[in-house]
Amino acid sequence: MLAQVSPGEIRARLPGAPPEEPEPFATVLQDLDEVLLPGVTHWQHPRYFAYFATSASEPAILAELLAATLNSVAILWRTAPASTELEGLVLDWTAQLLGLPGGWHGHIEDTASVSTLAALAAAREATGREEVVCSQEAHSSVDKAARILGMRLRKVPCDEEFRLRPDQLGKLSDAAAIVATVGTTAATSVDPVAAIAERCERDGVWLHVDAAYAGAAMVCPEHRWAFEGVERADSLVVNAHKWMLTPVDCSLLWTARPEAFRAAFSVVPEYLRTPDAEDALSLSEYGPALGRRFRSLKLWFVLRHFGVSGVRAHITGHVESARWFAGKVDADERFERLAPTELSLVCFAHRTGDDTSERLLEAVNASGRAFLTHTRLHDRYALRVAIGATQTEHRHVEALWDLIDSLAPN
Repeated sequence: MLAQVSPGEIRARLPGAPPEEPEPFATVLQDLDEVLLPGVTHWQHPRYFAYFATSASEPAILAELLAATLNSVAILWRTAPASTELEGLVLDWTAQLLGLPGGWHGHIEDTASVSTLAALAAAREATGREEVVCSQEAHSSVDKAARILGMRLRKVPCDEEFRLRPDQLGKLSDAAAIVATVGTTAATSVDPVAAIAERCERDGVWLHVDAAYAGAAMVCPEHRWAFEGVERADSLVVNAHKWMLTPVDCSLLWTARPEAFRAAFSVVPEYLRTPDAEDALSLSEYGPALGRRFRSLKLWFVLRHFGVSGVRAHITGHVESARWFAGKVDADERFERLAPTELSLVCFAHRTGDDTSERLLEAVNASGRAFLTHTRLHDRYALRVAIGATQTEHRHVEALWDLIDSLAPN
């Protein structure tokens, strides 16, 4: 869970200069155990309920080892044919799992922040406009991408369930892109993508859908209501490393308009020109990075090892546990749930006020038995229980409730 160390403590225990002579590897491993591991916040612990979990199943960990061993660098198709072609295949497979339209171009970026940055650059290239529009609940990566690109950012209000209000989009003649969110960070709210798509199509605006967390849930048909209208998007991001049993970094980016990405990012100097360039796809022409790792290998291992049924069971179990936890909150007079529990996130507060809620969260984290984070909803301090770690089972969620029940005042 949460590392129980103070800022600067780890560095203070390590030398300030590199060793002049080689050290025994056993000494390196000893420092790993005694110095570094106490400073590791364990994202893979089954009682990790903070932020949104990142996953790391055994087949994917093995794939990471193999990818590092092969050390392919996909600058061009010919520099890494297997990496390039497997990436296209895996993105097609995953698109089928999520119910996405056929024929979309897909590739992997490191994180959703870079995927969104790339999408907004492509939107500017396609539209010639400079404004980005999103809701007040959109992820901070949209703010950062607009700042990096020198684009103007305009945020519009949300409704009572923290969803973007299409009636508040206003004039869009200067808008390059609207970012709709499927699964906001604070509350996992789902923007009305279909209604937003109507405005985008009418006003010639690029529609980018940020489904970094919630998109993985679309492998389960019962959750695809959240993707209504996504087939009309120009680009879409889903992080396989959040809820699809695949380690960081593996952000899946699809687009219905690959030509705009290529126009925004393709730079081919003489030393990268090859005889097979006309017949081969080089993914470096569709995103910011030139060198690209063999990221698809780990997701390929996951899909083949677990199958569709295994990935669905993983997500379904977490959603069911979240609904159970939400029911416990609703039945307890001390607490109030502050947002709908759409998927695997429960947001709640102590009824006596923000100070009590904050002290409760600090007590949970200080116990070393679980790790939670907070947000603000309706201007109230809210505890977030985000269920999604690879090893989390229902018994761990029950243990979390017992801990909160024992620490919360009446």
